[in-house]
Amino acid sequence: MNAGDLAWVLVSSSLIMLMTPAVGLFYGGMVRRKNVLSTIMMSFSVLALLTIQWVVYGYSLAFGPDVAHLIGTLDWVGLRGVDLNPEPHYAAGIPHLAFMLFQMKFAVITPALISGAFVERIRFSSFLIFCLLWTTLVYDPMAHWMWATNGWLHNLGALDFAGGTVIHIMSGVAALAMALVIRKRKGFGKIPMEPNNVLLTIIGVVLLWFGWFGFNGGSALAANGTAVYAIVTTNVAASAAALTWMLLSWRHSRPSVIGVATGAVTGLVAITPACGYVGVPAALIIGAVAAVVSYYCMQLRSRLNIDESLDVWACHGMAGTWGALATGIFASKAVNPAGADGWFFGNPHLFWVQLASVAVAWVFSFGMTYLIAKGIDAVHSLSVGISEEEVGLDISQHGEDLYAGL
Repeated sequence: MNAGDLAWVLVSSSLIMLMTPAVGLFYGGMVRRKNVLSTIMMSFSVLALLTIQWVVYGYSLAFGPDVAHLIGTLDWVGLRGVDLNPEPHYAAGIPHLAFMLFQMKFAVITPALISGAFVERIRFSSFLIFCLLWTTLVYDPMAHWMWATNGWLHNLGALDFAGGTVIHIMSGVAALAMALVIRKRKGFGKIPMEPNNVLLTIIGVVLLWFGWFGFNGGSALAANGTAVYAIVTTNVAASAAALTWMLLSWRHSRPSVIGVATGAVTGLVAITPACGYVGVPAALIIGAVAAVVSYYCMQLRSRLNIDESLDVWACHGMAGTWGALATGIFASKAVNPAGADGWFFGNPHLFWVQLASVAVAWVFSFGMTYLIAKGIDAVHSLSVGISEEEVGLDISQHGEDLYAGL
Protein backbone atom coordinates (compact mmCIF):
# COMPACT_ATOMS: atom_id res chain seq x y z
CA MET A 1 0.00 0.00 0.00
CA ASN A 2 1.33 3.42 -0.97
CA ALA A 3 0.79 6.29 1.48
CA GLY A 4 1.25 8.95 -1.21
CA ASP A 5 -1.33 7.33 -3.48
CA LEU A 6 -3.78 7.02 -0.60
CA ALA A 7 -3.33 10.68 0.35
CA TRP A 8 -3.96 11.76 -3.24
CA VAL A 9 -7.13 9.67 -3.57
CA LEU A 10 -8.48 11.00 -0.26
CA VAL A 11 -7.78 14.59 -1.30
CA SER A 12 -9.33 13.95 -4.72
CA SER A 13 -12.44 12.46 -3.12
CA SER A 14 -12.78 15.61 -1.02
CA LEU A 15 -12.40 17.83 -4.09
CA ILE A 16 -15.14 15.92 -5.91
CA MET A 17 -17.41 16.17 -2.88
CA LEU A 18 -17.07 19.97 -3.17
CA MET A 19 -18.27 19.80 -6.78
CA THR A 20 -21.80 18.61 -5.94
CA PRO A 21 -22.82 21.70 -3.94
CA ALA A 22 -20.85 23.72 -6.53
CA VAL A 23 -23.29 22.42 -9.16
CA GLY A 24 -26.04 23.85 -6.95
CA LEU A 25 -24.35 27.26 -6.93
CA PHE A 26 -23.70 27.12 -10.69
CA TYR A 27 -27.33 26.29 -11.41
CA GLY A 28 -28.70 28.44 -8.58
CA GLY A 29 -27.30 31.63 -10.07
CA MET A 30 -29.00 30.97 -13.40
CA VAL A 31 -32.57 30.46 -12.18
CA ARG A 32 -35.05 33.15 -11.17
CA ARG A 33 -34.74 34.55 -7.66
CA LYS A 34 -37.79 32.64 -6.37
CA ASN A 35 -36.14 29.29 -7.13
CA VAL A 36 -32.54 29.69 -5.92
CA LEU A 37 -32.78 27.71 -2.69
CA SER A 38 -34.77 24.87 -4.26
CA THR A 39 -32.11 24.54 -6.96
CA ILE A 40 -29.28 24.43 -4.44
CA MET A 41 -31.29 22.04 -2.26
CA MET A 42 -31.44 19.48 -5.06
CA SER A 43 -27.65 19.24 -5.25
CA PHE A 44 -27.25 19.29 -1.48
CA SER A 45 -29.88 16.62 -0.87
CA VAL A 46 -28.39 14.10 -3.32
CA LEU A 47 -25.11 14.34 -1.44
CA ALA A 48 -26.87 12.79 1.56
CA LEU A 49 -29.34 10.52 -0.23
CA LEU A 50 -26.93 8.86 -2.63
CA THR A 51 -24.17 8.47 -0.07
CA ILE A 52 -26.54 6.14 1.78
CA GLN A 53 -27.66 4.40 -1.43
CA TRP A 54 -24.03 3.78 -2.42
CA VAL A 55 -23.06 2.39 0.98
CA VAL A 56 -26.13 0.18 1.35
CA TYR A 57 -26.19 -1.42 -2.11
CA GLY A 58 -25.13 0.90 -4.95
CA TYR A 59 -21.42 0.17 -4.74
CA SER A 60 -22.06 -3.55 -4.73
CA LEU A 61 -24.23 -3.29 -7.87
CA ALA A 62 -21.66 -1.16 -9.68
CA PHE A 63 -18.41 -2.86 -8.68
CA GLY A 64 -19.34 -6.09 -6.93
CA PRO A 65 -18.51 -9.55 -8.32
CA ASP A 66 -19.84 -9.74 -11.86
CA VAL A 67 -23.08 -11.34 -13.02
CA ALA A 68 -23.17 -12.01 -16.79
CA HIS A 69 -21.03 -8.90 -17.48
CA LEU A 70 -24.12 -6.76 -16.69
CA ILE A 71 -24.30 -6.00 -12.96
CA GLY A 72 -22.59 -6.70 -9.67
CA THR A 73 -23.87 -9.11 -7.06
CA LEU A 74 -25.05 -8.00 -3.64
CA ASP A 75 -22.02 -9.59 -1.96
CA TRP A 76 -20.79 -6.17 -0.82
CA VAL A 77 -24.12 -4.91 0.54
CA GLY A 78 -23.56 -2.55 3.45
CA LEU A 79 -19.86 -2.55 2.47
CA ARG A 80 -19.48 -6.09 3.76
CA GLY A 81 -15.90 -7.10 3.04
CA VAL A 82 -14.97 -3.61 1.84
CA ASP A 83 -12.19 -2.77 4.25
CA LEU A 84 -8.66 -1.42 4.55
CA ASN A 85 -7.16 -4.18 2.45
CA PRO A 86 -6.52 -3.32 -1.23
CA GLU A 87 -8.90 -4.66 -3.90
CA PRO A 88 -6.41 -5.82 -6.58
CA HIS A 89 -8.81 -5.57 -9.51
CA TYR A 90 -9.44 -1.84 -9.01
CA ALA A 91 -6.71 -0.19 -6.97
CA ALA A 92 -3.92 -2.36 -5.61
CA GLY A 93 -2.10 0.56 -3.97
CA ILE A 94 -4.90 1.89 -1.75
CA PRO A 95 -7.49 0.41 0.63
CA HIS A 96 -10.66 -0.95 -0.95
CA LEU A 97 -12.63 1.44 1.26
CA ALA A 98 -10.81 4.43 -0.26
CA PHE A 99 -11.67 3.29 -3.79
CA MET A 100 -15.31 2.94 -2.74
CA LEU A 101 -15.24 6.48 -1.32
CA PHE A 102 -13.78 7.93 -4.52
CA GLN A 103 -16.37 6.22 -6.70
CA MET A 104 -19.15 7.32 -4.34
CA LYS A 105 -18.52 10.96 -5.22
CA PHE A 106 -19.03 10.17 -8.92
CA ALA A 107 -22.33 8.45 -8.19
CA VAL A 108 -23.48 11.41 -6.10
CA ILE A 109 -22.75 14.19 -8.58
CA THR A 110 -24.36 12.59 -11.64
CA PRO A 111 -28.04 13.10 -10.68
CA ALA A 112 -27.14 16.59 -9.44
CA LEU A 113 -26.06 17.42 -12.99
CA ILE A 114 -29.41 16.19 -14.36
CA SER A 115 -31.30 18.56 -12.05
CA GLY A 116 -30.52 21.51 -14.30
CA ALA A 117 -32.98 20.14 -16.85
CA PHE A 118 -36.08 20.62 -14.73
CA VAL A 119 -35.33 23.32 -12.15
CA GLU A 120 -38.12 25.77 -11.31
CA ARG A 121 -40.93 23.25 -11.76
CA ILE A 122 -40.20 19.81 -10.27
CA ARG A 123 -41.80 18.55 -7.09
CA PHE A 124 -39.03 17.97 -4.53
CA SER A 125 -40.38 14.59 -3.42
CA SER A 126 -40.52 13.48 -7.07
CA PHE A 127 -36.94 14.60 -7.52
CA LEU A 128 -35.76 12.42 -4.63
CA ILE A 129 -37.65 9.39 -5.96
CA PHE A 130 -36.20 10.00 -9.42
CA CYS A 131 -32.62 10.23 -8.10
CA LEU A 132 -32.90 6.99 -6.16
CA LEU A 133 -34.46 5.06 -9.05
CA TRP A 134 -32.19 6.53 -11.71
CA THR A 135 -28.98 5.86 -9.81
CA THR A 136 -30.04 2.29 -9.06
CA LEU A 137 -31.42 1.37 -12.49
CA VAL A 138 -29.25 3.50 -14.80
CA TYR A 139 -26.02 4.75 -13.23
CA ASP A 140 -25.04 1.61 -11.32
CA PRO A 141 -25.42 -0.74 -14.31
CA MET A 142 -23.58 1.64 -16.66
CA ALA A 143 -20.73 2.07 -14.17
CA HIS A 144 -20.47 -1.73 -14.01
CA TRP A 145 -20.45 -2.11 -17.80
CA MET A 146 -17.68 0.45 -18.27
CA TRP A 147 -15.52 0.25 -15.16
CA ALA A 148 -16.06 -3.08 -13.40
CA THR A 149 -13.44 -5.75 -14.01
CA ASN A 150 -15.68 -7.91 -16.17
CA GLY A 151 -18.22 -5.36 -17.45
CA TRP A 152 -19.08 -5.93 -21.09
CA LEU A 153 -18.05 -2.47 -22.36
CA HIS A 154 -14.84 -2.75 -20.36
CA ASN A 155 -14.17 -6.10 -22.02
CA LEU A 156 -14.93 -4.56 -25.41
CA GLY A 157 -12.03 -2.14 -24.84
CA ALA A 158 -14.00 1.09 -24.35
CA LEU A 159 -12.06 3.85 -22.58
CA ASP A 160 -13.52 6.32 -20.10
CA PHE A 161 -10.80 7.64 -17.84
CA ALA A 162 -12.91 9.71 -15.44
CA GLY A 163 -16.57 9.49 -16.45
CA GLY A 164 -17.18 11.26 -19.75
CA THR A 165 -19.52 8.46 -20.79
CA VAL A 166 -20.69 7.08 -17.44
CA ILE A 167 -21.34 10.51 -15.90
CA HIS A 168 -21.65 13.22 -18.53
CA ILE A 169 -23.26 11.49 -21.51
CA MET A 170 -25.59 9.60 -19.20
CA SER A 171 -26.65 12.73 -17.27
CA GLY A 172 -26.92 14.92 -20.39
CA VAL A 173 -29.08 12.45 -22.29
CA ALA A 174 -31.18 11.84 -19.17
CA ALA A 175 -31.73 15.60 -18.95
CA LEU A 176 -33.11 15.62 -22.49
CA ALA A 177 -35.46 12.72 -21.73
CA MET A 178 -36.71 14.39 -18.56
CA ALA A 179 -37.35 17.65 -20.42
CA LEU A 180 -39.55 15.79 -22.87
CA VAL A 181 -41.65 14.28 -20.07
CA ILE A 182 -42.06 17.08 -17.54
CA ARG A 183 -44.29 19.99 -18.51
CA LYS A 184 -42.74 23.27 -19.62
CA ARG A 185 -42.45 26.20 -17.26
CA LYS A 186 -45.33 28.64 -17.41
CA GLY A 187 -44.48 31.38 -19.90
CA PHE A 188 -41.53 29.50 -21.39
CA GLY A 189 -40.49 31.22 -24.61
CA LYS A 190 -42.85 34.14 -23.93
CA ILE A 191 -41.54 35.88 -20.81
CA PRO A 192 -37.94 36.64 -19.74
CA MET A 193 -36.37 34.08 -17.41
CA GLU A 194 -33.12 35.84 -16.60
CA PRO A 195 -30.43 34.65 -14.14
CA ASN A 196 -30.86 36.04 -10.66
CA ASN A 197 -27.19 36.15 -9.64
CA VAL A 198 -24.34 35.81 -12.13
CA LEU A 199 -21.77 36.00 -9.32
CA LEU A 200 -23.23 32.86 -7.72
CA THR A 201 -22.84 31.04 -11.03
CA ILE A 202 -19.23 32.14 -11.43
CA ILE A 203 -18.39 30.99 -7.90
CA GLY A 204 -19.95 27.64 -8.76
CA VAL A 205 -17.88 27.32 -11.94
CA VAL A 206 -14.64 28.25 -10.17
CA LEU A 207 -15.30 25.56 -7.55
CA LEU A 208 -16.17 23.06 -10.28
CA TRP A 209 -12.97 23.81 -12.21
CA PHE A 210 -10.94 23.44 -9.02
CA GLY A 211 -12.72 20.23 -8.02
CA TRP A 212 -12.27 18.79 -11.51
CA PHE A 213 -8.55 18.35 -10.81
CA GLY A 214 -9.58 15.73 -8.24
CA PHE A 215 -12.30 14.39 -10.52
CA ASN A 216 -9.88 13.72 -13.38
CA GLY A 217 -6.50 13.59 -11.67
CA GLY A 218 -7.79 11.36 -8.90
CA SER A 219 -9.01 8.83 -11.47
CA ALA A 220 -5.39 7.76 -11.89
CA LEU A 221 -5.86 6.33 -8.36
CA ALA A 222 -2.21 7.12 -7.72
CA ALA A 223 0.09 10.13 -7.40
CA ASN A 224 1.89 9.42 -10.65
CA GLY A 225 2.57 10.69 -14.17
CA THR A 226 -0.89 9.74 -15.40
CA ALA A 227 -2.41 12.02 -12.75
CA VAL A 228 -0.13 14.82 -13.94
CA TYR A 229 -1.28 14.37 -17.52
CA ALA A 230 -4.91 14.28 -16.40
CA ILE A 231 -4.64 17.57 -14.50
CA VAL A 232 -2.68 19.41 -17.18
CA THR A 233 -4.95 18.31 -20.02
CA THR A 234 -7.99 19.20 -17.91
CA ASN A 235 -6.81 22.76 -17.40
CA VAL A 236 -5.81 23.18 -21.05
CA ALA A 237 -9.13 21.89 -22.40
CA ALA A 238 -11.16 24.09 -20.05
CA SER A 239 -9.16 27.17 -21.04
CA ALA A 240 -9.43 26.42 -24.76
CA ALA A 241 -13.19 25.93 -24.47
CA ALA A 242 -13.70 29.12 -22.44
CA LEU A 243 -11.80 31.21 -25.00
CA THR A 244 -13.56 29.57 -27.94
CA TRP A 245 -16.98 30.21 -26.38
CA MET A 246 -15.99 33.82 -25.74
CA LEU A 247 -15.06 34.29 -29.40
CA LEU A 248 -18.27 32.64 -30.61
CA SER A 249 -20.48 34.78 -28.39
CA TRP A 250 -18.48 37.89 -29.26
CA ARG A 251 -19.02 37.16 -32.95
CA HIS A 252 -22.79 36.94 -32.46
CA SER A 253 -23.24 39.68 -29.86
CA ARG A 254 -21.12 40.26 -26.74
CA PRO A 255 -18.88 37.99 -24.64
CA SER A 256 -21.09 37.28 -21.61
CA VAL A 257 -19.60 36.18 -18.31
CA ILE A 258 -22.01 33.24 -18.01
CA GLY A 259 -21.14 32.26 -21.57
CA VAL A 260 -17.42 32.05 -20.88
CA ALA A 261 -18.07 30.13 -17.65
CA THR A 262 -20.33 27.71 -19.52
CA GLY A 263 -17.64 27.30 -22.15
CA ALA A 264 -15.13 26.29 -19.50
CA VAL A 265 -17.54 23.64 -18.21
CA THR A 266 -17.94 22.16 -21.71
CA GLY A 267 -14.16 21.84 -21.98
CA LEU A 268 -13.99 20.15 -18.58
CA VAL A 269 -16.71 17.72 -19.61
CA ALA A 270 -15.16 16.88 -22.98
CA ILE A 271 -11.69 16.16 -21.63
CA THR A 272 -12.99 13.93 -18.82
CA PRO A 273 -13.01 10.62 -20.74
CA ALA A 274 -9.70 11.42 -22.43
CA CYS A 275 -7.65 13.27 -19.81
CA GLY A 276 -5.44 10.33 -18.79
CA TYR A 277 -4.99 9.04 -22.33
CA VAL A 278 -4.15 12.08 -24.49
CA GLY A 279 -1.39 14.66 -24.75
CA VAL A 280 -1.60 18.42 -24.32
CA PRO A 281 -2.08 19.36 -28.03
CA ALA A 282 -5.02 16.96 -28.25
CA ALA A 283 -6.52 18.50 -25.10
CA LEU A 284 -6.46 21.92 -26.72
CA ILE A 285 -8.35 20.58 -29.75
CA ILE A 286 -10.82 18.64 -27.60
CA GLY A 287 -11.64 21.73 -25.53
CA ALA A 288 -12.02 24.10 -28.46
CA VAL A 289 -14.26 21.75 -30.44
CA ALA A 290 -16.38 21.02 -27.36
CA ALA A 291 -17.28 24.69 -27.05
CA VAL A 292 -18.36 24.85 -30.71
CA VAL A 293 -20.44 21.67 -30.41
CA SER A 294 -22.21 22.75 -27.21
CA TYR A 295 -22.72 26.35 -28.34
CA TYR A 296 -24.63 25.36 -31.45
CA CYS A 297 -26.47 22.50 -29.75
CA MET A 298 -27.74 25.05 -27.25
CA GLN A 299 -29.07 27.15 -30.11
CA LEU A 300 -30.65 24.04 -31.66
CA ARG A 301 -32.42 23.21 -28.40
CA SER A 302 -33.78 26.75 -28.29
CA ARG A 303 -35.06 26.57 -31.88
CA LEU A 304 -36.78 23.26 -31.12
CA ASN A 305 -38.55 24.99 -28.20
CA ILE A 306 -37.56 22.31 -25.70
CA ASP A 307 -37.67 23.57 -22.11
CA GLU A 308 -34.48 21.93 -20.88
CA SER A 309 -33.88 24.70 -18.40
CA LEU A 310 -30.10 25.02 -18.06
CA ASP A 311 -28.87 23.16 -21.18
CA VAL A 312 -27.52 20.08 -19.47
CA TRP A 313 -27.92 18.11 -22.71
CA ALA A 314 -25.84 20.57 -24.74
CA CYS A 315 -23.13 21.07 -22.12
CA HIS A 316 -22.80 17.55 -20.71
CA GLY A 317 -24.46 15.21 -23.17
CA MET A 318 -22.99 16.64 -26.36
CA ALA A 319 -19.61 17.73 -24.99
CA GLY A 320 -19.32 14.31 -23.33
CA THR A 321 -20.20 12.61 -26.62
CA TRP A 322 -17.50 14.55 -28.44
CA GLY A 323 -14.97 13.81 -25.68
CA ALA A 324 -15.66 10.06 -25.78
CA LEU A 325 -15.26 9.99 -29.56
CA ALA A 326 -12.16 12.19 -29.38
CA THR A 327 -10.64 9.64 -27.01
CA GLY A 328 -10.93 7.14 -29.84
CA ILE A 329 -9.07 9.56 -32.09
CA PHE A 330 -6.32 11.01 -29.89
CA ALA A 331 -5.59 8.38 -27.21
CA SER A 332 -1.94 7.37 -27.10
CA LYS A 333 -0.14 4.54 -25.34
CA ALA A 334 2.86 6.88 -25.14
CA VAL A 335 0.83 8.90 -22.65
CA ASN A 336 -0.72 5.93 -20.86
CA PRO A 337 0.45 2.39 -21.62
CA ALA A 338 -2.64 1.05 -19.84
CA GLY A 339 -4.84 2.64 -22.48
CA ALA A 340 -4.74 2.19 -26.25
CA ASP A 341 -3.69 4.07 -29.36
CA GLY A 342 -6.45 5.93 -31.14
CA TRP A 343 -7.15 6.55 -34.82
CA PHE A 344 -4.58 9.35 -35.02
CA PHE A 345 -1.91 6.88 -33.89
CA GLY A 346 -2.84 4.12 -36.33
CA ASN A 347 -5.64 2.29 -34.51
CA PRO A 348 -9.08 3.19 -35.98
CA HIS A 349 -10.61 0.24 -34.13
CA LEU A 350 -10.63 2.24 -30.88
CA PHE A 351 -12.78 4.95 -32.46
CA TRP A 352 -15.44 2.41 -33.44
CA VAL A 353 -15.39 0.93 -29.95
CA GLN A 354 -15.87 4.42 -28.52
CA LEU A 355 -18.70 5.07 -30.95
CA ALA A 356 -20.39 1.85 -29.83
CA SER A 357 -20.08 2.81 -26.15
CA VAL A 358 -21.54 6.25 -26.91
CA ALA A 359 -24.49 4.69 -28.73
CA VAL A 360 -25.12 2.34 -25.81
CA ALA A 361 -25.01 5.24 -23.33
CA TRP A 362 -27.45 7.30 -25.40
CA VAL A 363 -29.99 4.54 -25.91
CA PHE A 364 -29.82 3.16 -22.38
CA SER A 365 -29.92 6.52 -20.60
CA PHE A 366 -32.68 8.02 -22.75
CA GLY A 367 -34.89 4.94 -22.72
CA MET A 368 -34.58 4.18 -19.03
CA THR A 369 -34.92 7.83 -17.96
CA TYR A 370 -38.02 8.30 -20.09
CA LEU A 371 -39.64 5.24 -18.53
CA ILE A 372 -38.70 6.24 -14.99
CA ALA A 373 -39.98 9.79 -15.50
CA LYS A 374 -43.24 8.60 -17.05
CA GLY A 375 -43.76 6.17 -14.18
CA ILE A 376 -43.20 8.81 -11.50
CA ASP A 377 -45.40 11.30 -13.31
CA ALA A 378 -48.23 8.78 -13.54
CA VAL A 379 -48.09 7.83 -9.86
CA HIS A 380 -46.89 10.94 -8.05
CA SER A 381 -46.67 13.84 -10.58
CA LEU A 382 -43.27 15.20 -11.53
CA SER A 383 -44.12 18.88 -11.54
CA VAL A 384 -45.60 21.24 -8.98
CA GLY A 385 -48.90 22.95 -9.63
CA ILE A 386 -49.05 26.18 -11.60
CA SER A 387 -49.83 28.24 -8.47
CA GLU A 388 -46.83 26.68 -6.68
CA GLU A 389 -44.61 27.48 -9.64
CA GLU A 390 -45.81 31.09 -9.70
CA VAL A 391 -45.02 31.53 -6.00
CA GLY A 392 -41.66 29.87 -6.54
CA LEU A 393 -40.26 26.57 -5.38
CA ASP A 394 -38.28 28.14 -2.56
CA ILE A 395 -41.50 28.96 -0.72
CA SER A 396 -43.85 26.30 -2.07
CA GLN A 397 -41.44 23.36 -1.58
CA HIS A 398 -39.21 24.52 1.28
CA GLY A 399 -40.93 27.43 3.04
CA GLU A 400 -37.92 29.71 2.68
CA ASP A 401 -37.04 32.84 0.69
CA LEU A 402 -33.41 33.73 0.02
CA TYR A 403 -34.23 37.33 -0.80
CA ALA A 404 -36.84 37.97 1.92
CA GLY A 405 -36.79 41.63 2.90
CA LEU A 406 -34.55 42.67 0.01
